[in-house]
Amino acid sequence: MVARIFGFAAVAACLAMPVFAAVALSDAAGSYTISPAGSSIRFSVGKAGGGGLAGAFARFKGSIRIDNSDVGRSRVNITIFPESVATGQRRVDAFLRSDAVFDAANNPEIQFRSTSVRRIGETSALVTGRLTARGKTFSEKFTAELAGLKAGTIRFHVTGKVLRSRYGMDVGTPIYSNVVDFDMTFTGRRG
Repeated sequence: MVARIFGFAAVAACLAMPVFAAVALSDAAGSYTISPAGSSIRFSVGKAGGGGLAGAFARFKGSIRIDNSDVGRSRVNITIFPESVATGQRRVDAFLRSDAVFDAANNPEIQFRSTSVRRIGETSALVTGRLTARGKTFSEKFTAELAGLKAGTIRFHVTGKVLRSRYGMDVGTPIYSNVVDFDMTFTGRRG
């Protein structure tokens, strides 16, 4: 579910960029490698009565390709390593890595591969793609907002919601929400 978020966000950000003030599409076109420096993948799951669970993934990688002639042909690929999940609570982290949730031992990667990118505003795009987690693949959508482009570095903010039950990770429902909220920042360096 996390992977899906990354991919679409990256593509969406790229698409929105061409309209960003004083930034031409030709300036943003090209291939970028997502850099861990300046990037983050955060998530939260609400809980009945308030509170909930929040965490982040420390290890992930990805790429963004922005098409100069057709933004819709831009692509985003993101891979998340679920063993890197961190909530600040060791017992919770171990549970999330276990076969009850991510099953990181048997499913070491979560992947998002974009299938389409559609501009929805001057600096925003909707990125749709295939998210694969625990051997299950579904189409997911994320919204990407261009946050900057300077000296071969692009930055965007990506948000989205994923239903964890689709991927066999619905342990704890209905006390914990089935909806996982993603809040991601990606910094890409032109390669």
